[in-house]
This record gives sequence, C-alpha cells and structure tokens, in this order.
Amino acid sequence: MNTPHGPGSFVAHTGTDVYGPGKVIGVDGRHRRVRFVHFVATVRAEDLRAASPREAREVQAWLRARKQRYGGEW
Repeated sequence: MNTPHGPGSFVAHTGTDVYGPGKVIGVDGRHRRVRFVHFVATVRAEDLRAASPREAREVQAWLRARKQRYGGEW
C-alpha cells in the first residue's frame, strides 16, 4: 500500500501557510505527525501537500541548525 506523505516527507498544509513547511515524523492511519518549525502537530494526510523545493530547503536548513545547536534528532 502506498502511504502518501510517509515518514521523512517534507510537507505543507493545503489550507494555510501559518504552519509553514514541515517534516513528517510519524504515521497513524490517515493522520500524520508533522514537525513544523515552531511546533509538532497531528494533521490528516489529505490536508497536506508535498512541500515545494524551496519549502523543503527551508525545513532542512532549520533542522540542520537545530541539530547543530542542540544535537539529537529533529
């Protein structure tokens, strides 16, 4: 079965840009646990879209900065 927006996918919300882009960190049925820049949220998969290349780079840069500053996995 093909799981849209599986773990590790860079995504953005379809209805708002308030969340900014994020990275999927977990899947629970039709819901995705997403690490956005300022918080973690559980969002229905159908409310997400693939992040644009610019959005994906934005999240990757943020994750690198967090890892460098605090270590661990973000």
